[in-house]
Amino acid sequence: MSVMRTTLTLDPDVAEKIRQAGLSGKRSQKQIINEALRRGLRSGGRASRPKPFVVETFESAFRPGIDVGKLNQLADELEVESQIEGKLRR
Repeated sequence: MSVMRTTLTLDPDVAEKIRQAGLSGKRSQKQIINEALRRGLRSGGRASRPKPFVVETFESAFRPGIDVGKLNQLADELEVESQIEGKLRR
């Protein structure tokens, strides 16, 4: 088995992760990089993708188009309107 020497240019975030992984002193940067490359090559070179986010739907008592985030604003407007009508009746 022959050893291949090469120069790699690493992105700063990758270099930092390798540096952090080597702080324990248990593995050298060479070992860390070789293990990471082996894992990546074993998986066919495809990065593991996170599980897709799924939005769970539910039944709502509100009709489409009703913004439930503005219900307090509506309540405030109705209260002001009621107060104005009350003052006009006096």
